[in-house]
Amino acid sequence: MSYESYFQSKREQHLDELKQFLAIPSISALSTHKNDVNEAAQWVAATLKKAGLENVEVHPTAGHPIVYADYIHAPGQPTVLVYGHYDVQPVDPLNLWETPPFEPTIRNDKLYARGATDDKGQLFLHLKATEALLSQEHGLPVNMKFCIEGEEEISSPNLPAFMEANADKLVTDVVLISDTSLLAKGKPAISTGLRGLCSLEVAINTANTDLHSGSFGGGVPNALHALISLLATLHDDQGRVAIEGFYEGVPELSAVMREEFKKQNHNEEELRAKLGLEALYGEEGYSFVERIGARPTLELNGVYGGFQGEGTKTVIPKEAHAKITCRLVGDQDPSQVLDRIVTHLESHIPVGAKLVVKRGEKARAFNMDPSIPVLKKAADAYEEVYGTRALFTKDGGSIPIVETFSRVLEAPVVMMGFGLPDENLHAPNEHFNLENFDKGLLTIVSFLKRL
Repeated sequence: MSYESYFQSKREQHLDELKQFLAIPSISALSTHKNDVNEAAQWVAATLKKAGLENVEVHPTAGHPIVYADYIHAPGQPTVLVYGHYDVQPVDPLNLWETPPFEPTIRNDKLYARGATDDKGQLFLHLKATEALLSQEHGLPVNMKFCIEGEEEISSPNLPAFMEANADKLVTDVVLISDTSLLAKGKPAISTGLRGLCSLEVAINTANTDLHSGSFGGGVPNALHALISLLATLHDDQGRVAIEGFYEGVPELSAVMREEFKKQNHNEEELRAKLGLEALYGEEGYSFVERIGARPTLELNGVYGGFQGEGTKTVIPKEAHAKITCRLVGDQDPSQVLDRIVTHLESHIPVGAKLVVKRGEKARAFNMDPSIPVLKKAADAYEEVYGTRALFTKDGGSIPIVETFSRVLEAPVVMMGFGLPDENLHAPNEHFNLENFDKGLLTIVSFLKRL
């Protein structure tokens, strides 16, 4: 039986099983769902056993469990480690969901539920592709390992320590991850880079109390004025970050990578109109897709202070706040970037203002050479199933654990995503297009056989 026929014959059964998985409210960020997260871990372990995997283990951590399994019966062949996560985002605001987030529903050939595309639906493809190979061929063309966690949505606090402690168990030739998306319907993509991240919160303090603007206005420093003046120094008129040393470690875009970006045929005017903007914005000399995929950023995520209520209150605020995040690329060191931002802020703080900085999360960028053979094989597998060769892209988002896998296991990471950019991951009405459910299964089988 061909794999296409096999998956077609099992389609309803597989979708029913995926619905069972999606019905578990495994929200890792909320302590009230701890039992649900544990239930999802047990579901993954049971499904791996049912598929024919061996050495299935549920490892407790200081947080949520990590599920491991393997099937090592292909001597002389490469080993593939599949990573995924069974935890999901919170569902707020609940009133915007057309159907309940943990009651999976199919509408217009799309499966709606929290976790449908991020990442339960995509992880499920690997479980069933592996099961299909074992069922059809009574073995696997490669050696396989699974490492499935329940804390990706809260930045994987316990996975790095597990990886360090179990480096021998996890040794592999390739790490395979499906937690990204196609460029668009029918246009597959393989991400060769993810931006890193660092964040900080800034507070400006002036007087020891808010002051009446009639009695003190024009005679004392205003915390909001000071903050706005300070934040205005962070960029120049060309859209570049104006912090000394910020671009250290940022590689120039190669001709090959620029050509890959051009192949996306991104319509900037269409995007501008869709977003209702007068113009796009960013660093001069780069296209939109280059800016969001291969260049670093410094963004204000929130600025607040003073009177926020209805009407007018003639007050001079004593404090003001800003939340800042940076997306990082290449070899930028997040700790060093934070140091340089703080140095810049301290050297530009207006007279009469005091600065308080709270540093936040840090993650390095991930990069892969698109010319390595294993990525070519992944592109071949997409082309076989989708009829279109996958483009090599760089994603603007951050999945911090990807860089950790690459560094700790010293193995290339292949990111074969099957979601679509408009599937509302992290938002109400998250869904997974079933066309990519069907094609994803075939693509994974093709890739594993090509290895």
